[in-house]
Amino acid sequence: MFLVLGVAAMLWGIGMMMGVSRQARLTLMGALLALVLLLQFVLPDGHPVRDATGQSPALWLILAGAVVLITGYSRILGWLRSRSLPEKTEEPTKPAGSFTDTELERYARHIVLRELGGPGQKRLKQARVLVIGAGGLGAPALQYLAAVGVGTIGVIDDDVVENANLQRQVIHRDADIGLPKVFSAKLAMEAQNPNVTVRPYNRRLTAEIAAELFAEYDLILDGSDNFETRYLANQTAVKLGKPLVSGALAQWEGQLSVFHPADVGPCYQCIFPEAPPPGLAPSCSEAGVIGPLPGVVGSMMAVETVKLITRAGAVLKGEMLIYDALYGESRKITLSKRDDCTICGAADT
Repeated sequence: MFLVLGVAAMLWGIGMMMGVSRQARLTLMGALLALVLLLQFVLPDGHPVRDATGQSPALWLILAGAVVLITGYSRILGWLRSRSLPEKTEEPTKPAGSFTDTELERYARHIVLRELGGPGQKRLKQARVLVIGAGGLGAPALQYLAAVGVGTIGVIDDDVVENANLQRQVIHRDADIGLPKVFSAKLAMEAQNPNVTVRPYNRRLTAEIAAELFAEYDLILDGSDNFETRYLANQTAVKLGKPLVSGALAQWEGQLSVFHPADVGPCYQCIFPEAPPPGLAPSCSEAGVIGPLPGVVGSMMAVETVKLITRAGAVLKGEMLIYDALYGESRKITLSKRDDCTICGAADT
């Protein structure tokens, strides 16, 4: 008898580890009990198998009867308990785009803003934003886009978190070193706001995927650190008529603009027709960058994104904001469209 009980316990444990449902495990126990009873009735006295499984069917019949009584008693108690409880009324299903009480409390400071209000927050929840790069500029932009409740946020980057990133890329932690940046960012964003959907793309933006990827989003944030990606993002955004929020950094200075020639103003390539020669625009790893500067410019990119989505205020279209952190100065310059631009110029259209 103990052999059978041991086999039953082993099968129950294996089922639990494999994730088998409780009902399926109970069914298996019933089948085992039925098999043992069959052996007890069919096999003659003195048979080794019958001896190993209890020698007599009496004990198994008593055990089966006890199980049936206990199960029946539990079911009767459950039925009586359900009868004594008041009937639950089904709550009406909330329409898409509505907010839970938790979300209303979380976004209360937005909702009381005259320029945003409930309609603006609803637009944020329904918006889809793609961020290129989860590094210096992408890190603060992603954090704030998640915090303010942008419904769907895509992030594309093929890099992994390195120790040297942590001086300025504050979305990543020391424990994330070696992890792809898109997955590290996703973990941080979902921990900040579980109400948003984060789509990580652990790869480099290429011409083969750019158009199809951009088409899934309402607007694009470009926080990349190389001109090849910047030109590709600009070309694709112009082709699809998507607004492009673009930021850049250099040592103590940052710049920010919104390129949307389908609406007003130039595109990125109108302002920077071609990449500068090697050495003229060194990267952050070559020239250095003050740690909080990406946070300043990346947060400004998030602000411009919120304004674009909610239609609040004046967006930096046809203008560039330049921030000098070393001397605490900022200035805006007007940007003009070039008729000979190969991407958005008059000749091309």
